[in-house]
Amino acid sequence: MYSFLHNLLSDKKGGEIFTLFGGWHFFYVVLTLFAVAGLCYLLKNKGNCAKQKATKSVISMAFGLYIADFFLMPLAYGEIDIEKLPFHACTAMCVACFLSHYNGFLEKYRTSFVLLGFISNLVYLIYPAGVMWHAVHPLSYRVIQTLLFHSLMTIYGFLVLIYEHGQFDLKKSYRDLAVIVCMTLWAMLGNAIYNGTSEGYSHFFNWFFVVRDPFYAIPVTVAPFIMPFLNVAVFFAAEIAVHLILREIRRKKAQKACCHFKEQK
Repeated sequence: MYSFLHNLLSDKKGGEIFTLFGGWHFFYVVLTLFAVAGLCYLLKNKGNCAKQKATKSVISMAFGLYIADFFLMPLAYGEIDIEKLPFHACTAMCVACFLSHYNGFLEKYRTSFVLLGFISNLVYLIYPAGVMWHAVHPLSYRVIQTLLFHSLMTIYGFLVLIYEHGQFDLKKSYRDLAVIVCMTLWAMLGNAIYNGTSEGYSHFFNWFFVVRDPFYAIPVTVAPFIMPFLNVAVFFAAEIAVHLILREIRRKKAQKACCHFKEQK
């Protein structure tokens, strides 16, 4: 059984490989967009209860896929990839979003979790460097699992933004900032614990990009002192931009409803 599952899940080398902005990359992105459009169409005439159930189902699938990966990685790679621990915003926000549906305290921060998770997963879906660097076949488990996970998280973010946009309040953006700061500190802790060399075996991770600039524009000697602050600033600015877009959408919807009401009078 192990041999069969290992051959099925292990990286497929040779032949076509997954490339950035290649045909398979666009396929996964387009598939995500079609999934969002399809769900919105199916839920168009449904009530709020059905829409909330749909968003909860999507985050449950993403969380289930993430947990299942820890059991499948030993079969696929012969070990558990430490980088899959929840020290990246993509994975950490998956756990946080899932738990926020079952914990009253975390529920107050759900919109903040959703914003950070949506932005980080969308960025990864557009630039999936993690799978690209492995140079494996597009139908390898590594590619399918990673992109499917980030697609589900992106879909979840889209659905929450569409159906629960009224809950996103710019006046409470301090909660968004608090979540980003906590995520940064959490990633710094992960990097501090797991990075290092022992008995000739080296680990170097860059969770949430707090250790090294992903574009190598900042010298590696100073990056650990700059990136934590830069991360907070960049992600918070991106979330404020989303808040402003949502506020404009709400304003136009209110204006349209007002005009429709006047026409009926």
